[in-house]
Amino acid sequence: MNQPRLATKQDMPRVLELINELAIYEKEPDAVEVTVADLEKDGFGDDKKFTCFVIEDNNMVEGLALVYTRYSTWKGNVLHLEDLIVNEKHRGKGLGKKLLDTVVKYGKNLGVKRVSWEVLDWNEPAITFYEKNGANVMRDWDVVHLDKTGIENYLKAL
Repeated sequence: MNQPRLATKQDMPRVLELINELAIYEKEPDAVEVTVADLEKDGFGDDKKFTCFVIEDNNMVEGLALVYTRYSTWKGNVLHLEDLIVNEKHRGKGLGKKLLDTVVKYGKNLGVKRVSWEVLDWNEPAITFYEKNGANVMRDWDVVHLDKTGIENYLKAL
């Protein structure tokens, strides 16, 4: 089994397949709006918005970790792990651990003060995996966001 590597533009069709797999697993099959073109532009263009690591098994990308930096008013620079995805058929082979190892090392090399991410409260296998690897799953925090419609409705109410 290979070690994680930086994704290339050529990996983005498979990356999108894995993103769609995750959306189905998380019971949001119609939520993915990003396209291969978006991923190529945002990950490899002049205004790079994320870094993506992939891991292969039998010469096929079977997992990914997509990260970007953000700024915490409490900590300063933080690395945000947007998604860590392993193809369902390849779970339990250590791919997720290798991807998480790579993300944590990457964050350390960037000098960030924290690596953070979210996990669905019903995703017990992921929670167990993260806690087993030293993560603090903060169950008393809720994720808050405005989607595209929410933004429009907010602005209409001004």
